[in-house]
Amino acid sequence: MRKTPDKGRKPPYARSMPDGSATLTLTLHRAIGEIQADEWDACAGTGNPFVSHAFLSALEDSGSAGARTGWLPQHAVLRAEGGTVVAVVPMYAKNHSYGEYVFDHGWAHALERAGGNYYPKLQVAAPFSPVPGPRLLRQPDSGVPVATLATALEQACRSLDLSSVHVTFCHEDEWRELGEAGWLQRLGMQFHWENEGYGTFEEFLGALSSRKRKVLRRERRDANAAGLTFHTLNGADLKEVHWDAFYRFYRSTVDRKWGSAYLSRQFFSLLGERLSDRVVLMLAEHNGKPVAGALNLAGDEALYGRNWGCRGDWPFLHFELCYYRAIEWAIEHGLKRVEAGAQGRHKIQRGYLPRPTFSAHWIAHSGLRRAIANFLDEERPAIRADMTALAEQSPFRMAEDGA
Repeated sequence: MRKTPDKGRKPPYARSMPDGSATLTLTLHRAIGEIQADEWDACAGTGNPFVSHAFLSALEDSGSAGARTGWLPQHAVLRAEGGTVVAVVPMYAKNHSYGEYVFDHGWAHALERAGGNYYPKLQVAAPFSPVPGPRLLRQPDSGVPVATLATALEQACRSLDLSSVHVTFCHEDEWRELGEAGWLQRLGMQFHWENEGYGTFEEFLGALSSRKRKVLRRERRDANAAGLTFHTLNGADLKEVHWDAFYRFYRSTVDRKWGSAYLSRQFFSLLGERLSDRVVLMLAEHNGKPVAGALNLAGDEALYGRNWGCRGDWPFLHFELCYYRAIEWAIEHGLKRVEAGAQGRHKIQRGYLPRPTFSAHWIAHSGLRRAIANFLDEERPAIRADMTALAEQSPFRMAEDGA
């Protein structure tokens, strides 16, 4: 197996590349701490907290994204002449495909059966977070096209002798432009709730068919009749005791599902310290003791549900804490969407409808690239057909129903 980039070079990797009349320089960095927060965030913007310097540094400083978990930072920075940062890319070298939520294990096995090495690879992502958002982060007035960044990442991959670059959960416009640059395009699917201008949760219920409306009301009634007290914590309300409780819930969920506890206890403290204004932590208590929690982060337009955990058996508590209270919070704060994470077709009946997600992939090996391209040509129509079929299960009433 190849050496990982961290062991094979001195940082930062640097390469100059012409872009019209200008010369841009790409550097790779082993830690986001090597990049000034204001320079990073000037490219990342404020819309999506998962690509902010604060979130990514909390992952690294807590040991959640690093050697322990196999997410080795290789953040890309593109500078113009004079050193001005014009674009940044959150990128990691990986010897596995865990914590990504866009599955390529079959691709890895195919290349290895042919005698090649799929790992290490480069992953452009928000680690452990299947949250759609921008990935090729550019200064608004920089004029740097996606194609330029695509070329830079390809050159970095070749120079480091790695197999591939994967840009996962990117924006659709990035996906389209990467496709035009020759990258392979993949579709996925999540379930999102859309705010159609509702003023209250009751207005949202009014948009459902009568039968579905009754089901949601019954689930909420039963969840709220179980003797639980609910708290929504944000900003200065967040204390270490809350993170202690939530970390227990997080570990309980991980242990029950035989997963890996990527996030360390320190991560949650740093998250509260650096992004408290974006954190929306929902807790349920019984007799003054926390029994369940749901962690969300708020963006400019969406509330993003991330982690959940529970101790005990409480009727419909998962739906109440993760879905219904998230919808209420989004309505109260004028957000356009609730994105409740990966998977979960049961979300449809609770108002979360199928929406496409996008990823793009550059594969160095020509034979593997052709095979994956053929696979994706068949997979994309299947994903679209699945979304169409699932949308027919929508709980929303048709205008002519009057129900």
